Amino acid sequence: MGSGSWSASDWTTYASTAKTKSTSAIFTSRTMSTNLNPKDVTVRESRDSVDNPNSTALIVALDVTGSMGIVADNLTKEGLGVLFQEVLDRKPITDPHIMFMGVGDAAYDSAPLQVSQFEADNRVIEQLNELYLEKGGGGNNTESYDLPWYFASQHTSIDCFEKRNKKGYLFTVGDEFVPAGLTKHQIQTIFGYTPQSDLDAKTLYEMACKMYNVFHVIVEEGSCYRHYGSRVTEDWRDFMGQNVLNLSDHTKLSEVIVSAIQVREGADKEMVAKSWSGTTSLVVAHAIKGMSTSVAPRGATTGVVRL
Repeated sequence: MGSGSWSASDWTTYASTAKTKSTSAIFTSRTMSTNLNPKDVTVRESRDSVDNPNSTALIVALDVTGSMGIVADNLTKEGLGVLFQEVLDRKPITDPHIMFMGVGDAAYDSAPLQVSQFEADNRVIEQLNELYLEKGGGGNNTESYDLPWYFASQHTSIDCFEKRNKKGYLFTVGDEFVPAGLTKHQIQTIFGYTPQSDLDAKTLYEMACKMYNVFHVIVEEGSCYRHYGSRVTEDWRDFMGQNVLNLSDHTKLSEVIVSAIQVREGADKEMVAKSWSGTTSLVVAHAIKGMSTSVAPRGATTGVVRL
């Protein structure tokens, strides 16, 4: 997937109507869509095309438990347009192909992982709006942010990496602690097959880092972060170092994602933060302050690992 081109005018037309709707009126799914069920997916592809000859895969995996639905709501009303247009205008990467995921809790939820197609045009709006906001989760102070790592490493095929040895980008977004990993039973339930062993979080993260620059965005407005504060940040920084982005305003998620890509691609982080106006500049500066320019994430090596 990944043909077509983003239309800013079509987005403006859509957003003018979406802004007046409630979250439930936009996200109408009351169970996981069969189109997004990972059990039915062998592979999601990001392929070069005439419209996008130098495609770059970009995955945004959203926590859809509890109050985290506010992030998806803002994206579908405002943030998605910012994300696409700023990547196209600032050009930190070429020809973006965007996939959205919905993330829940593999131990408790009926839909712990949902996966869209990679899209390069306004069809991504439909993919985002098809997410089921289950609002589940459990009492374990984490969600299954490792499911996107597993899916990306085992069930995506991306031309940016396979043709050009250029990694894609994967951002998980949520407010809770680092997950513990996935059991064989959980993988069997979600994907329909059983791996040889349980997989801990470090292994899953390193698997994803083979093909993707992997980041985690901590939503500071979330209930878990509000309760535990810096402990959540410390847990993630101990786990993945500088690839942790603290988001103080969920409405600026897109700006933070674009900025992190810019810095990873070699831009000066102070200049990147100053390139945004008003309070957005402060939100971005707070998020990317721990990043270093052009440093590969821990566990990043070349080659593809499939289980």
